[in-house]
Amino acid sequence: MYRTHTCGELRIQDKGRKVTLAGWVQKSRRLGGMTFIDLRDRYGITQLVVEADAPALLVETATSLGREFVIQIEGEVVERQSKNPKMPTGDIEIKTDKINILNKSITPPFTIEDESDGGEDIRAKYRYLDLRRGPLKKALTLRHKVAHEVRNYLDAKGFLEIETPYLIKSTPEGARDFVVPSRMNPGQFYALPQSPQTFKQLLMVAGYDRYFQIVRCFRDEDLRADRQPEFTQIDCEMSFVEQEDVLNTFEGMMRTLFKNVLDVDIPNPLPRMSWYDAMDRYGSDKPDVRFGMTIHEITSAAKGKGFGVLDGAAYIGAICVPGAAEYTRKQIDELTEWVKRPQVGAKGLIYIKVNEDGTYKSSIDKFYGPEDLEKIASAAEASKGDLILIMSGDNIRKVQTMLGVLRIEMGGRLGLRDPKVFAPLWIVDFPLLEWDDETQRFYAMHHPFTAPKPEHEKWFYSNKKEDLERVCANAYDFVLNGTELGGGSIRIHNADVQKRMFEVLGIGAEEAEYKFGFIINAFKFGAPPHGGLAFGFDRVCSLFGGSDSIRDYIAFPKNNQGRDVMIDSPSQIDREQLDELRIDIRADE
Repeated sequence: MYRTHTCGELRIQDKGRKVTLAGWVQKSRRLGGMTFIDLRDRYGITQLVVEADAPALLVETATSLGREFVIQIEGEVVERQSKNPKMPTGDIEIKTDKINILNKSITPPFTIEDESDGGEDIRAKYRYLDLRRGPLKKALTLRHKVAHEVRNYLDAKGFLEIETPYLIKSTPEGARDFVVPSRMNPGQFYALPQSPQTFKQLLMVAGYDRYFQIVRCFRDEDLRADRQPEFTQIDCEMSFVEQEDVLNTFEGMMRTLFKNVLDVDIPNPLPRMSWYDAMDRYGSDKPDVRFGMTIHEITSAAKGKGFGVLDGAAYIGAICVPGAAEYTRKQIDELTEWVKRPQVGAKGLIYIKVNEDGTYKSSIDKFYGPEDLEKIASAAEASKGDLILIMSGDNIRKVQTMLGVLRIEMGGRLGLRDPKVFAPLWIVDFPLLEWDDETQRFYAMHHPFTAPKPEHEKWFYSNKKEDLERVCANAYDFVLNGTELGGGSIRIHNADVQKRMFEVLGIGAEEAEYKFGFIINAFKFGAPPHGGLAFGFDRVCSLFGGSDSIRDYIAFPKNNQGRDVMIDSPSQIDREQLDELRIDIRADE
């Protein structure tokens, strides 16, 4: 037996007990002839002590230990004279009688401590060492607990966990697929699934009316903090349901996760907001509602004063930053440069300060007198001491989106985005379709299997562009603190409606049959009404852990270039493998 206890479980009530522990040497130090060793495993750290009058071989062995040596020890639990209240095991230590070195370690490239001296790149290269650190162990433990609670909740609701294929057919709609060559079918390729969408719908056709899967998905797209080329979804589908049934079921799941994982109570029921309200008020379809600073349209209040930038704009919007009238000109200039960055895309920024004495100072004083500025301030619902920030343009949604990005930035600067505060809500009534001026065609805002709202079918079957733009999707997103955690919809279950959707999207009958014939044909065999959603499992875990990045909640993530620097992947394959696959590599010109 390598151990009788872990390094995180012994307490003062174990005093006098003979124990055997095993783990890694966190650090060791000599004080007054005594050797103290911090022994670490997945469960915690226990202090060992080798006394000065211990046998010489034991003292010699203790002093020879380096960081990350793997050892086994035997000894007696004793009360610590100098207790450490920051450690769960801080009231005891092990008076060590025997040390067995199980494996030596070379000096690690960074310290294996909560606050490491290793940079991100070096820790990624030695990810297996980084995973020994406390914060990552805590993150992966939280991930396990979330998965456990999800399975328990869905099992109790009658859901079956069913696996779907990883090698599927490429259907290049939306993000790019990862493709996999088939040796047995030369010149043909599988794709890795971006989602099990069609398979879970087929399971509904098959009669498995409550399905779920904690499933790996793949998208070949540009990366950022909350994206990875491979990620995990809590994927779910239900039959014989309407939107209300789905929202109630998964609102219950999230309420259970918050309570059982974080001991946090969220509102019951959760707030709901239409996509249109979210865009008008927050400039985002995933609004952070932990703070106000909402967008106000001030078009009528701001026009007609001879200032061409505003007079010629179709839409003028503003946010009111509380208590920021004291911003200096330098701070406002910096903010103006910030909104000009490509990530925001604004051409400039207009400001109005509402001073504490009731006077105004603005960048448009040349055109607007005090009464004009007061009218704008009233439209923006500004108070004394506030700073009004204004943007304008011809594309309403674009201006609102830019103001939404600015709002989030100001919320962060003012400390209004506390990760320990949770404000979840549902976004509903999305547009079914998005028109693209460049390609002159509609695209599905969610995916082509989303049903239109029943009351909007009259517009769905119209050939007028303005009618089709009015159609709302029977869709919904779960949003938390400015992040979309999950989304789904009631699905199309009628073959004729599905064909109409393909027609609206410009997908011809032949193309639709080639890409989606299997599911269209399946609908002809008695498909039930069904709907579902998928939650981003990695995102749920990271937000529950108080982080914007999902990487620390994935055991072996990729970097910003989609590479695993630990195993050096992706990598080239040899000529023999390429020949077997009948693939030639085209050299860059």
